Amino acid sequence: MSPAEFFADHTYRMVFFGTMTIGLVAGALGTFAYLRKQSLISDVVSHAALPGTLLAFLAAVVVFGTDGRNMIGLILGAVIVGTIAALLANAITRSSKIRIDTAMAVSLTIFFGAGMLLLRIVSNGSFPGKGGIQDYLFGNASVITIADLATSIGVGAIALLLMIVFWKEFALRTFDPDHATVLGFAPRVIDTLMFTTIVIATVIGVKAVGLVLMVAFVVTPPAAARQWTRTLPGMVMVSAGIGAVGSGLGAYLSVALGRIPTGPLIVLTLFAIFVFSMLFSPRRSIVLRAIRRSRARADLKRELQREAATR
Repeated sequence: MSPAEFFADHTYRMVFFGTMTIGLVAGALGTFAYLRKQSLISDVVSHAALPGTLLAFLAAVVVFGTDGRNMIGLILGAVIVGTIAALLANAITRSSKIRIDTAMAVSLTIFFGAGMLLLRIVSNGSFPGKGGIQDYLFGNASVITIADLATSIGVGAIALLLMIVFWKEFALRTFDPDHATVLGFAPRVIDTLMFTTIVIATVIGVKAVGLVLMVAFVVTPPAAARQWTRTLPGMVMVSAGIGAVGSGLGAYLSVALGRIPTGPLIVLTLFAIFVFSMLFSPRRSIVLRAIRRSRARADLKRELQREAATR
């Protein structure tokens, strides 16, 4: 399929621009999770997004009697529960000797277990509009609508705006948390704001790619961007670009190559970009390091041979 044919189709356009938006926001905000060595927090958030969306759905249908499939309501529920899950993992680490990776695993399993229980309740119940609610488990990019795209762009823009407004606080908390505390920045407030933005970046993509694969959108672009830049602003921008380009390219290839599932192919595309960055980035290239080591060994061998010849 040619690019002209691809963009002429409304569904394909929605998939392309929807996944690009998800990749851009997740790539930019995932940088802070990566630098804080909490990349898997996105996995916690994505799994916590399941009970969040289901609780929002049940509240809308049962309590308020409105449309339970409203995108803004579902995102709001996912953001609230996802933020609670992220803060719970960090609270466990602060108040005990449990490491952050273990705390994230505990938080993930608790919220995902609750999500699976709620999913069974919704599936077995007679709730109006429950059809397709399981898409939040595995994702379905083809169901993205104009309203969904507009909501993702709006919510993602809010998260990026929060990052820009609190840039200094986020940067200090990431690189020198003790100095940030000395300057009067409340750690819990900054952490809550930071994790809220990461949660938003994660949950806006759950409907399109599913909670299982969403972690790749948050982790892979920053890991690839780190190979090309040494500054925080540069890393955020490069990561956002990689996330957007990789997601858009993966969405196009998923259609052009014969209707391959969009989410998995985007993940593979982002991984290919990461591998290319690892191999060929100017400062951190594995290939260049191997060449330099080979040359250093050759130089050392020649030097030892000259010393042996002069004895």
